[in-house]
Amino acid sequence: MRYYAGLDVSVKTTAVCVVDEHGKVVRERSLATEPESLADWLSKTGLPIDRVGHEAGPMSAWLHEGLAGKGVPIVCVEARHMQSALAAMRNKTDRNDACGIAQMMRTGWYRTVHVKSGRAQELRLLLVARQTLIDNRRNIENTIRGTLKVFGIKVGPVSRLRFCERVRELVCNRPEIAETIEALLKARDALMAQYHELHRRLKAIARADEVCRRLMSAPGVGPVVAVNFRAGVDAPERFARSSSVGAHFGMTPQRYASGETDRQGAISKCGDEMVRTALYEAANVLLTRTKRASGLKTWGLAIARRSCMAKAKVAVARKLSVILHRMWADGTEFCWGEGAPA
Repeated sequence: MRYYAGLDVSVKTTAVCVVDEHGKVVRERSLATEPESLADWLSKTGLPIDRVGHEAGPMSAWLHEGLAGKGVPIVCVEARHMQSALAAMRNKTDRNDACGIAQMMRTGWYRTVHVKSGRAQELRLLLVARQTLIDNRRNIENTIRGTLKVFGIKVGPVSRLRFCERVRELVCNRPEIAETIEALLKARDALMAQYHELHRRLKAIARADEVCRRLMSAPGVGPVVAVNFRAGVDAPERFARSSSVGAHFGMTPQRYASGETDRQGAISKCGDEMVRTALYEAANVLLTRTKRASGLKTWGLAIARRSCMAKAKVAVARKLSVILHRMWADGTEFCWGEGAPA
């Protein structure tokens, strides 16, 4: 007799359900969300469990690594696929979800996802922290601009380096305003100092990493794009074809075909948004700022002439993701192929 288990994970507790090969529930339990307690309970059941499934989520990497290290045959399931499979259940509870996941393990109707390595998670943390500082700096600047407009003070176009100086010049004759604005400017300065520190760390990582150095041989690809791509892909061998990378990061058009209807929409925008944004920025640099000719740039500019520059940038970003993956997988550098189609 074969057995299958499902885990519905939450922050504090995890609902566990074990079913046999006929779909009958044989064990149920709610346990603390700790790999040790889950692995210990599964082993104490004495049942030869073939597969244990859980949904991809914020805690999935930590939990997956802990359970796999204790010999549990753990499987991480794609979240959207699982949501669709469990949507038919009338009552949504942790217990029912765990049972539904166990049934998915039994039937094999699921799609596994790659659980990223610890190194990829560390790079992702650095990238998220850096982006958070950028977003908060921008929020402070927008708050200052918006609140000063109430008093008829217009900051206007100004570089990032001269922003504080410009604002202090404008409010120097308004001490009742200047005191409050100064607090925001000091907070902005603190954010910028930490941002520069993280950015230095990111560039040092890119310089020291062989894969990142190879990726940066492509036009438009700098340290930020290289580290983003490295963290997003993690293991190039998980893609059987390089052409799948663009779709993985949501840069291929959606399609709806049913009966006589066959409609193609905008790009799906699924997958890692930070990687997609980084690739788009790299495509923008390649098409608008890189002076050296290449097959990729020639191809992108031809699309821009036929359609528009925005679509050309998306197309180049998608093709760039394919090229970067192939460079990583083959251990090669970018082939410029000047003037020829990519």
